[in-house]
Amino acid sequence: MRTYTQILYHIVFGTKYREAILVKENRQELFNYIWGILKKKKCHLYRINGVEDHLHIALHIHPSVALASLVKDIKLASSDFIKEKNLFPKFDSWQDGYGAFTHSYRDKDTLIEYVKNQEEHHRTKTYREELIELFREHGIEFDEKYLD
Repeated sequence: MRTYTQILYHIVFGTKYREAILVKENRQELFNYIWGILKKKKCHLYRINGVEDHLHIALHIHPSVALASLVKDIKLASSDFIKEKNLFPKFDSWQDGYGAFTHSYRDKDTLIEYVKNQEEHHRTKTYREELIELFREHGIEFDEKYLD
C-alpha cells in the first residue's frame, strides 16, 4: 500500500525581535519564493500571508517531509533570498522557533480565510496576542517569557 495522509498544518513564525520590517510591497515576492520551496518538497500550499512582523502558512506536508526540517529549510532559504534581493533592507533573520498547529480538513476553508485576512485581523490584535490565542485554542502549554 502507498502512504496516504491529510494533515492540514498552520505554521506561524516571525521576524527576529518581531521587528515590523516586512513591507507590503515586497511580501508577495517572498510568498512566491516560499511557495516554490514547498512545491519542490511536494507540499501543497493552501494559503500564505503575513504582516510586517510575521507569516502564516496553511499547507499539507508531503509524508516524506518532516515538519521541523521543512520550517528550517523555509527560514534558511528565504533569509538568503531576502538578503540577496534586498527585499526588506532592515531584515536580519527570522525568530528562533515557530508555531505549528493541525486542523481538521473540514476546517480548511476557515483556516484559509483566517490566513487570507491577516492585515484586517492585526488591526486589533498583536502577533503576541495572536500566538497566545492560538496556543490556548490548541491546548499548548507555553511560557510567556519566550514570547518576547
